[in-house]
Amino acid sequence: MAALFGTRLRKLRLAAGLTQDALGRRVRTHSTRINQVERCTGAKPTLELARALDEAVGADGLLIDLWPYVYRETFPDWSRKFMALAERAVVIREYAAAVVPGLLQTEEYARDLLSLDHTLASAEQLEERVAGRLGRQVRLEGPDCPELSVVLDEAVLVRPVGEPSVMRAQFARLLEAADNPRITVQVLPFSSGKHEAMGGSLTVLSMPDGCHAAYLEGADYGQLVEEPEEVKSYRVACERLGVLALPPNMSLDVIRSAMEGTYRGEHIPSRSERRRLAQVQLQQSGGWQLRGGVARAPRPRPRPGQ
Repeated sequence: MAALFGTRLRKLRLAAGLTQDALGRRVRTHSTRINQVERCTGAKPTLELARALDEAVGADGLLIDLWPYVYRETFPDWSRKFMALAERAVVIREYAAAVVPGLLQTEEYARDLLSLDHTLASAEQLEERVAGRLGRQVRLEGPDCPELSVVLDEAVLVRPVGEPSVMRAQFARLLEAADNPRITVQVLPFSSGKHEAMGGSLTVLSMPDGCHAAYLEGADYGQLVEEPEEVKSYRVACERLGVLALPPNMSLDVIRSAMEGTYRGEHIPSRSERRRLAQVQLQQSGGWQLRGGVARAPRPRPRPGQ
């Protein structure tokens, strides 16, 4: 992608009648830097430089659109593959152990979080990473929005990231996202106890062709899993987390109380009480029953004479 970016830049520069030196002056850099970008021999262009180049050669947003793909090449192969799969997924199920998932982060929340990365080299690089993360959220807009199901560990609500105003805006963003009928947000309370995804975050992607992939992530690592049997176990883990978590409406009430500063963890119903409430709701919606923590349809009654 960096080579494609450089090739497009060269063609646009020549079409605009500009030398590398003239273009460098327009975007306040040296001609050597322009040569490096065009030949893909130096550091990849920053977002700021991509914007300046796009305007200088009249690319009408083309270079800016290409930049996220160039930026992605700085990640390991497995991470880039996960990003590519996530862009095509029709269903995304995610368990977030410590922080709000990137697809639902506000700009300030993302900036405060990404600033903790020990590999961060400069403020400019931080802004590039923020832009890259926010750019992926475009996937949630429009008619091709995937079905997104997010389970937030209670730790996400009680551990502040940034100033209180940052957290309030982030909670508001979660409530806003839940208005989308294709997005479900649930909270997994501490009282749910142990579960199979403890120790890190988990994402399961369902592709248009029926294939699935899982992505495991911790503080300093990430692992993409594509072997069908392994992925199946992670799919089951995600389903169980959805059962253990608070129902969506109750989850949104908890998030709203956190946003308003009235959140108290001890007010969350116990697991047995949540099960009782869920059973009532299921019976009201058609006689379904909870068996082994999973909602199941009632068994059909035999007809007379059978």
